[in-house]
Amino acid sequence: MARPKTILWVDDEVEALTAHALFLQEHGFHVERTPHGDDALALLRKQPYGVVLLDEHLPGRRGLELVGEIRAIDPAIPLVMVTKSEEAGTMREAIGIEMDDYLVKPVNPRQVLSVVTRLLEGDRIREQRLARDFVMRFRELGERRGERLGWREWIELVAELASWEVRLAAGDQSGLREALSTFQTTLHEDFAGFIARNYPKWLADPARDRPPLSVDVVGEFLTPLLKSRGKALFIVVDCLRLDQWETLKPDISELFDIEVSHYYSILPSATPFSRNAIFSGLFPVEIQQRHPEWWGARDDESLNAHEGALLNEQLSELTGSRVDAPYEKISSATDGEEMLKRLPGYLARGGVTVLVFNFIDQLTHGRAEHAILYEVARDAAALRSLTRTWFRDSALMRALKEAERRDVPVLLTTDHGSIHCHTPATVYAKRDTTANLRYKFGEDLRAERKDAAVQVEDLAAWGLPRMGLGVRLLLATGGHFFVYPTKLREYQARYRGAFLHGGVTPEELIVPVALLTPRGG
Repeated sequence: MARPKTILWVDDEVEALTAHALFLQEHGFHVERTPHGDDALALLRKQPYGVVLLDEHLPGRRGLELVGEIRAIDPAIPLVMVTKSEEAGTMREAIGIEMDDYLVKPVNPRQVLSVVTRLLEGDRIREQRLARDFVMRFRELGERRGERLGWREWIELVAELASWEVRLAAGDQSGLREALSTFQTTLHEDFAGFIARNYPKWLADPARDRPPLSVDVVGEFLTPLLKSRGKALFIVVDCLRLDQWETLKPDISELFDIEVSHYYSILPSATPFSRNAIFSGLFPVEIQQRHPEWWGARDDESLNAHEGALLNEQLSELTGSRVDAPYEKISSATDGEEMLKRLPGYLARGGVTVLVFNFIDQLTHGRAEHAILYEVARDAAALRSLTRTWFRDSALMRALKEAERRDVPVLLTTDHGSIHCHTPATVYAKRDTTANLRYKFGEDLRAERKDAAVQVEDLAAWGLPRMGLGVRLLLATGGHFFVYPTKLREYQARYRGAFLHGGVTPEELIVPVALLTPRGG
């Protein structure tokens, strides 16, 4: 609720403030003046004020001594110290008790107007400017809707939309947020067509101009960092969307200079495929050829059981020498506490230390299974808020602080994102079809609606092992999730509104990779 445009000015020289009061009134603010702190408290008990201007030197008690009683009456009221004192101690004391601003006399009327306007109308002014900027930019982005975008343009567009999503959510801009969400949805069909046309070409010709993919992350981003600095902390946060990354950046920027790049997750955009590709530098078909004993099972967890070994193998090949990179997967608070005990030793030895954090992936999966999680992470904005709340007191944040303290650079990325799914898409398949909701392997597999999925006949051309005669792959597009005709109602009730991954949307495929350089270094 907006605060009233009324000012209570507490100063023992009230007569000298007439010109200031008249100037503020000309700009729409009502000013009441009193020379005594007790009178000010009595006025505050009778009616609300927008802001209090408080002199430090008052008859009886100091202005700073009134702050606690003022806050008890109105905890949210903005307080501005206006004083002749230029002593550093007074200013530090005012800052310590969270005064909202500090002015040193003599002050001119425009100084006071500036402070009062910022405190009472700053949010509204910023929202108006944000809305105006977005509307202008939205027109420009809409004109790109009909263009045939390349992979770089897709990254630029999707990253900018994620940034706008976070900025608009911070204010009361529900109409603009809805327009942005609709625009993002209209891009899904274009993006699915773009991937269907180009993904096999990227894999077929290594010399082709193509985006960095999961298989390139270590070679393109981590290895140069190791060569230049001799040490690095490599962090993979499972299932981190671009908009979630945007919410974490402000906290991270207090510790590090941030240089953000982006890459495309391989397909399917799911952990067994995309994270193995990061750590091995290989597509799944190449992992199976090199390590058939590691890729025999269809169980997702067993497919990711060798990430540390795959990374050591890849780093040794890229650097030409044996590399032993400590690797830890953090899936619980206990895992995090134990890792933090060992982390100083890892960072002190140099080389690369690898940490994989599974919380966000567990959160996105868990909200479909647990009603409480679903309620607190009902939409993308709530999921971002919950992610930031977790991050601020997480083992991940504490690991970053330890790296910053020891001047160790960090490469932070994810394996894939996720998409908010609302639309069931019926598929027909034989019994041995995989159970995933955004991608399926199986014989005679087909989707009822062609626009709900990208159908892949040649698995090898998409970097995937062949899985038997007639086995094809379906990748969900847009906000679809796969259901069987016999379980339509059950799946609708259980998974409508879930955040899922494995399919073909910008939210799943275009993900950040950030170089974090310690500010202390």
